[in-house]
Amino acid sequence: MTLDCPSGCVYLQQARAHERPRSSDELKNAELFLQVEFGEQFIYDREHLLMGLSYALAKSARADRSLNDRDLIAALTAMAKTYETLISSGLHYQTPIAGIGQQTVAEEVKNRLEQFREAEQRYLGYSTLRDSDVLKALVFLIRLAHGRTSGRPKSRAFLDFLFGQFPEPAIRAPQEAGSRLITP
Repeated sequence: MTLDCPSGCVYLQQARAHERPRSSDELKNAELFLQVEFGEQFIYDREHLLMGLSYALAKSARADRSLNDRDLIAALTAMAKTYETLISSGLHYQTPIAGIGQQTVAEEVKNRLEQFREAEQRYLGYSTLRDSDVLKALVFLIRLAHGRTSGRPKSRAFLDFLFGQFPEPAIRAPQEAGSRLITP
């Protein structure tokens, strides 16, 4: 029997409050990209990038309700491996992404990265975003996701965390929201 509680379910929220954190033994070191290092200064310097990528994750998860934490982690991991290969060897090798939902998440993140680069180009005259910064941002999000998820197959705890950061009205585009005026 499988239960699919909505995020606002009182019982689900209580269960998450009393759930023990995942131990580091449950995770493989390769999943966390421990060879990629960054400090607090990176988080402060690239806050806008991290928020933009988090927003992209929340937006794609709202569009496809079948996504769960594992899908987001898989998409981010594939992208991080691609950037890791690019940085270490200079090869443009795209790590294959299995599911369609994961591919959609990866596309949304790529689009957000392009928008970020274009905005920097427009306002600064040049782009300061390096591939190594993108890798660090992706690894930050992977570690955040692993820290927030319960590790269960259908866990949506990380998604609910993202939804809490970006409430639904903030994600809805103006043209999607529609007019609230009632005309006779």
